[in-house]
Amino acid sequence: MKEEIFVYIIGTAGSGKSTLTHIFKQWVELRGVDAITVNLDPGAENLPYKPDVDIRDWISLKEVMDTYKLGPNGAQIACADMLALNIDDMKKSIEAFKTDYVLVDTPGQLELFVFREAGKYIVEFLNPQRSLIAYLLDPALAKNASGFVSQLLLAISTNFRLNRPQVSVLSKADMLTKEETEVVTQWSQDAEQLHDAILTEQASIYREMSEGILRLIQDFQEQTTLIPTGKEDFLGIEDLYTFIQLQFEGGEDLMRD
Repeated sequence: MKEEIFVYIIGTAGSGKSTLTHIFKQWVELRGVDAITVNLDPGAENLPYKPDVDIRDWISLKEVMDTYKLGPNGAQIACADMLALNIDDMKKSIEAFKTDYVLVDTPGQLELFVFREAGKYIVEFLNPQRSLIAYLLDPALAKNASGFVSQLLLAISTNFRLNRPQVSVLSKADMLTKEETEVVTQWSQDAEQLHDAILTEQASIYREMSEGILRLIQDFQEQTTLIPTGKEDFLGIEDLYTFIQLQFEGGEDLMRD
């Protein structure tokens, strides 16, 4: 029986989760690899892809707002907790596809999936041993050192909460200049360069705190990697695919001749 790989695409609002879900599926299917998309955001609108499995078939944000007299934020929280109630049906739908890859597009607000118990439960219920987190870094924030560090701290929290193999993805990297992308990549590889950049930005009063944070980040960076991706010419998607295959298949390629 085919055992699929689950890729949970996680990041802050606007970081490009749905876009990456879309282009990753396009890329693998062009190369003969089966993949399905799963939308876990009940409030999603205008997705760039048509989900194969869609939480909106079970949960409606508008109906939750109307039924419980909640505003959009309260309804999103209620929906996040309802995800787990429908996960058995979703699992059956996913398994019916007998696919290679399950690309899970998580809710727009990171905290609704990462910091609610339902998110962790979903990962553990589906197939935790064949699951990977693709954590997206927003390029608009990542191009300065303090923004890069802030996003890495969220990535570390995600890794701590979900406890799965994780890769950092610099999404929408084609929005940055080549030089900016190179700087961010260097920060991901060289903690000393990142340290120097932080000290340049931050006043000396923050020095001790910054150094403590950077030690934590250095330990995290030794266990992960950063892959710049973008829509133009499927930037970085092959690198992401290769990374995932190395995690679960020892590098064996699913692409068919």
